[in-house]
Amino acid sequence: MTDPSAAILSSFSSALAEVVARTKPAIVSVHSHRLRASGFIWKPGLIVTADEALADEGEVSVKLADGTTRPASIAGRDHTTDIALLRFDAQNISPVALASVVPDLGSLSVVVAAEHGVPTAALGTVSLVGGRWRSLRGGEIDARIELGVRLRPSHEGGLALTASGEAIGMAVQGVRRVLVIPSATIGRVAGRLETHGRIARGYLGVGLQPVKLDDGIGAMVMSVDRSGPSAAAGIRQGDIIIGWNDEKLSGVRSLLSALGPDSVGSVVDVTIRRGGEPVRIKLTIGERADA
Repeated sequence: MTDPSAAILSSFSSALAEVVARTKPAIVSVHSHRLRASGFIWKPGLIVTADEALADEGEVSVKLADGTTRPASIAGRDHTTDIALLRFDAQNISPVALASVVPDLGSLSVVVAAEHGVPTAALGTVSLVGGRWRSLRGGEIDARIELGVRLRPSHEGGLALTASGEAIGMAVQGVRRVLVIPSATIGRVAGRLETHGRIARGYLGVGLQPVKLDDGIGAMVMSVDRSGPSAAAGIRQGDIIIGWNDEKLSGVRSLLSALGPDSVGSVVDVTIRRGGEPVRIKLTIGERADA
């Protein structure tokens, strides 16, 4: 008599293997100076990989699932969201279709990556699901997704899939946890990298220090870039920023979060406290130079 549980496990195993088989042709190994990572074909001739696993200099190559190696060039990279975009000469490989869905807590997820061009797979669970968050480098991530799975350094940049085969994002190594950069973030950031080669960031040209005030929180100006937007607007060292577009400042972090790609060139009303008196200043946000 056949054990029903064995049949269920066998069916599940076969279904999972089929999910991986459908995905692995679009998974690549990324080789850069002394670093190895994984990536996936996002569009014809374009590969998404993990920025932190990509060297800052030197040549880049990718090894495809068929064993061939191709040179690649960096089309753009964004340190804040850990997304890098590579160009390579191959138009005949079907890209991955990303799904802008957030998986359920406790659901199964498989990370498909590559080791020297050979596809790999690791099964785990979705261990945490949350809302939009900001990385330590200031990047806006559309959802907090953590996986209970082991991720080798060379597997960073691999693709995270649901048990039904939906591609939910890119697996990267966070601080003591594996994170997923969700599909929505990849679509937004990689799209800008494809078009512009970089992600513009707003620039105020001041060094700020949070300070507690009797009526809330402010940001004290500790230094001013003489050629920056704040200096041009008349902001001085020692001023305390207390308002932004007629809203009370809730902290330095909230102020910096307003300096996204769409902020460059916009005019904002900044309220400062100078010598104990409020002063309103119009400031045109500049663009931060590449690091």
